[in-house]
Amino acid sequence: MGMQIGGDSGEDQVNSTINTTPLVDIMLVLLIIFIITSPIVLDLAKVKLPAEKNEDYHPDAKNVIITVNKDGDIYWGGLRTPVASDDALFELMAKEAVKNPQPEVHIRGDQNARYESIGKTILTVQRAGIAKVGFVLEPPPKG
Repeated sequence: MGMQIGGDSGEDQVNSTINTTPLVDIMLVLLIIFIITSPIVLDLAKVKLPAEKNEDYHPDAKNVIITVNKDGDIYWGGLRTPVASDDALFELMAKEAVKNPQPEVHIRGDQNARYESIGKTILTVQRAGIAKVGFVLEPPPKG
């Protein structure tokens, strides 16, 4: 804050502007600290991420297709009636898990389905002992 000294009016006028110099100094110091420390913080483990690959979907007769609609109902194969419960799905999957070779499970999840429904389905399939679980996705439009 500053005051005007001298003048004709005889009254001291208060300068109401904020001195931003200390604020800028602090921000510059913080910026330098972040620039110096960010490479240390972001030193992540070196991994090779999988590459994207789009393959045409050709369902095999021995693979199991599970459909989860937007309401969370689970459908086995091409059936039009939903599986009654997670326990019923577990029983169906346990029968498939003992087959040799073990079938793959392909989950077709509605894009508006809750993650909870898909997650419970995956968990049930894995608990039954199925080793290969995949998702069926609609390919992006070509163009």
